[in-house]
Formats: sequence, structure tokens, C-alpha cells
Amino acid sequence: MKEALEILLLIVIANATPVIARIVFSHRANLAIDFGIRLKDRHYLFGETKTWRGLLSSILITSLVASVLGYDYLTGLSIASLAMSGDLLSSFIKRRLKKPSSSRVFLLDQLPESLLPAFFTMQSADMSLIQVIAIIISFIIIETVLSALLLHYSSRQRSHD
Repeated sequence: MKEALEILLLIVIANATPVIARIVFSHRANLAIDFGIRLKDRHYLFGETKTWRGLLSSILITSLVASVLGYDYLTGLSIASLAMSGDLLSSFIKRRLKKPSSSRVFLLDQLPESLLPAFFTMQSADMSLIQVIAIIISFIIIETVLSALLLHYSSRQRSHD
């Protein structure tokens, strides 16, 4: 049970770190992962909010926290890389669906970013399928609540500007 909670924490950290980095660094160092490439549909490959800053900060912070929790830093690196890969997959799909950057699509925004790292760590963390499913469901709830709070915070900040 302890391992499942720690893996959930690492997945949450991997996904929250790019958002925190955007708040902390504002528009500094926000080079888009897709370098502004547009496909034939004239939409970005991933979108302007998917940045190298977010990817690298996720990998760095998740690896550090994994080490603090007693895992090999490669576990943190893998969890962050898989979570960010899932996030990029979601963004790619949303761009093909003509959804704007930062638009929300329930389950598409949560499943790939939690499913990939949870299943990857299933054997190494000695978790059951039930624990992996619990991690994914817990992440969906946590991410949905945190996103709503962040949206509320952002709209309050804009109204005070």
C-alpha cells in the first residue's frame, strides 16, 4: 500500500511540476517542445504550452523526490518521462480534435499521464492490478480538483490585474 501511495505522489508531482514552473518562471524559458511546428491540419503538433522547461523541471523534481523517498532516481526519471509522454499524447490528440492549448477534456487529460507511469512501475513497486487502478482513479480525482483550483486561482489573478 505504501508503494502505491508513493507512486501516486510521484505521478502527481510529475504532472504538477510543469504548471508550477510556468507560474514561477512566467514566460521565461518557455520554448515549445514542438518548436512551433504545425501539421497539415494547420494546428500545432502539441501546442505552445508544452515546453522544454516543463518537461525538464518535471524530470528533475520527480527524480529528486523519488530519491528522497528511497527509490532510484531512474524510477523518478521514468515516472516523469512516462507522465510527460502521456501528456504530450493527450495534447497531440486534442490538437487533432481542434481543441485549443490548455483546453480540458475529461479523462483524456488524466488517463495517459497516470496510466503509463502506473503500469510501468507495477512490477518494480510490487503492486497489484487493483493498486494500479486505484492510483489511476485517485490521480483522476486529484488532477480534476487541482485543475479546477488552478483555474479559479488564475481567473482571480487576472481579475486583480
